[in-house]
Amino acid sequence: MAFIQCRFFSEVLGLSTSMSVILPEPAPSQIGMPGSSVTSGPYPTLYLLHGMSDDDSTWIRRTSIERYVSNLGLAVVMPQCDLSFYTDMAEGSRYWTFVSEELPRICRSFFPLSDRREDNFVAGLSMGGYGAFKLALRKPEQFSAAASMSGALNISRNLVDEVRGDRDITSLFKRVFGTEGPAGTNNDLLTLIDEVVRQDGPKPLLYQCCGTEDFLYNDNLIFRDACSASGLLLTYNESPGSHDWEYWDAKIQDVLAWLPLNKN
Repeated sequence: MAFIQCRFFSEVLGLSTSMSVILPEPAPSQIGMPGSSVTSGPYPTLYLLHGMSDDDSTWIRRTSIERYVSNLGLAVVMPQCDLSFYTDMAEGSRYWTFVSEELPRICRSFFPLSDRREDNFVAGLSMGGYGAFKLALRKPEQFSAAASMSGALNISRNLVDEVRGDRDITSLFKRVFGTEGPAGTNNDLLTLIDEVVRQDGPKPLLYQCCGTEDFLYNDNLIFRDACSASGLLLTYNESPGSHDWEYWDAKIQDVLAWLPLNKN
């Protein structure tokens, strides 16, 4: 695998930013790594999103994601998206526009990545799980599948109430979503479920997992039940686990096995 730490300028954000990228590389003589049999692009792509306290390097530093994808012929793009909840912030930068429009365009100009819907996937943990499902539900013509691990999937209703006593988190939510909050808007995943089901056109495949000891477990149950009621296709998994990297390192392997790609 090729691992690239890429620094570039974003016109949407108006600043220099970064992403970490894994690209397939056939390397049969490399010891301990199977290598990909895919010799050239355009490659199917997984956009892998970070959580609240993290950055574009975290998946590489805390999991074996490079090793896990080494034989899949899959590119992995891990962008830096700050404490944005992958949103065009009420007081801040336009991270939704960046991650949903500018980032894929820039990545395809830099690297041999496929632009076909069936070759584009998104996944993330915690805040990134929310971002992954928001991308798939708002851009179903762009992403064929999305996965959330321990996602903050019900922020418009439960999470804001639970953290209201934390002044810093409350202030963050106001900067991100404004004083009215995300409920009922296109930043509300439960609202987006109803919208994507009503619309004509493709529907994304969804994968959701959460540890039963996770503080976001009940919010994940609410999202699961909303998908079930809507008829939207969701693969759901729960098991013992907390909001930590031991859990996410294991579950990203399940996500990769679930992705609808041709594993060569």
